[in-house]
Amino acid sequence: MGESKTEKASKTSWFAGMKAEFDKIIWPDKKSLTRQTVAVIAVSVALGLIIAVVDVIIKYGVDALVSL
Repeated sequence: MGESKTEKASKTSWFAGMKAEFDKIIWPDKKSLTRQTVAVIAVSVALGLIIAVVDVIIKYGVDALVSL
């Protein structure tokens, strides 16, 4: 069967490649970052509340079925 030879890249070229990729990143400005952070927190709290309400409803439903 055919043998595959893999060559390891030197660490300096790996770091140079990583630096080149980091230079391509477009970081968000402070206003955009703040708005996105607030949106994530708001959605997380809303989903947490929805899950808590559904949990309480299921709990009372199971308790009602068990007490029959």
